[in-house]
Amino acid sequence: MKITHKAALLLLALTLMPGAALGETVFSGEVTAGDTQVIAAPYGGVVEQVSVRVGDSVKIGDPIAVVETKKTYSMTDGIVSGVFANEGDAADGIKERYGALVYIEPINRFTLDCSTEKAYNSSENRYIHIGEVVYLSCTKDGSHQGRGIVTAIKEDDESKYTVEVTGGEFYMGETVNIFRTSDYQEKTRIGRGTVGRTTPVAVNGEGSVLRMHVRAGDAVERGELLFETVTGTLDGLYAPDTQVVSDTVGVIASVDATNGTNVEKGAKIATVYPEDRMQVKMVISEADLMDVCVGGKVTMEFNWDTQSGKRYDGEIASISYVNETDKDGASLGANYVAYIDFEPDETVRIGMTVVVFVQ
Repeated sequence: MKITHKAALLLLALTLMPGAALGETVFSGEVTAGDTQVIAAPYGGVVEQVSVRVGDSVKIGDPIAVVETKKTYSMTDGIVSGVFANEGDAADGIKERYGALVYIEPINRFTLDCSTEKAYNSSENRYIHIGEVVYLSCTKDGSHQGRGIVTAIKEDDESKYTVEVTGGEFYMGETVNIFRTSDYQEKTRIGRGTVGRTTPVAVNGEGSVLRMHVRAGDAVERGELLFETVTGTLDGLYAPDTQVVSDTVGVIASVDATNGTNVEKGAKIATVYPEDRMQVKMVISEADLMDVCVGGKVTMEFNWDTQSGKRYDGEIASISYVNETDKDGASLGANYVAYIDFEPDETVRIGMTVVVFVQ
């Protein structure tokens, strides 16, 4: 008696699979990913830390990577006098409207506009050094005294320079003599200046504001973090966290960015095989096509767990109308691929082999 391929397969299955029942057709299958989902950069920046590897299982909210922001720090000690940027704002728009994202009034409130015109008559007193410490005394009666530092010399007129007052109290508009020594010796006088307000420091950034770390009225120190910006725009003025997290449950299929990678908004950080889209791939010979159909019910056992007798219910989602080929496109004979939908649990992994029972 001639034994058909189908009959031989069934006989083998009944021999090897104690759980197989009469009337069931047995196929082999493999767990595969039915779909992929991209985890994208919410804004542009540099990837600072990648927390996952290919094959890792992830849940919603699990960290995937950190996208580094551009941090802007205070250039001076002072008081934040104005904060015009909010989280989510485009920096260029704020700068165009208000001149800066943040203004800081330096702790040294007074600046002198100075000239060597009233300097003691010596060539040395007419040569001013940027950064030198000077001593100040009001011209009226000398009751207001203090000290300062030369911060600028006018490029087109070296006789004019600027002194920032670092100590002492003066009146706005007051005229002050400037000396090189703390004993205010006349021969060390290098000029005279008028007390004015120190210009507030305008602080700007590029891209979009992700985080503001100061408010108007805050006292800040030089080097203190003011705000963080990222490249590109933020949707709907929404400022996400710097940490990119998974928004699905599944398995990491690929890691598409590494530490130091420069990414644009929307660039792939990682790709995930969603758990709820896992399927079983099953190859069917042409002789067995009549025994399966789309929508047909199946049960499945995993080869690693056949002794427990646990079965998973599934449903045939699709059957190819083109025969299977290898990676080079060569035909593998009259075999056709079917995909089965099922509900995996935490024990199921991509690539696991399965025995499929079709009624």
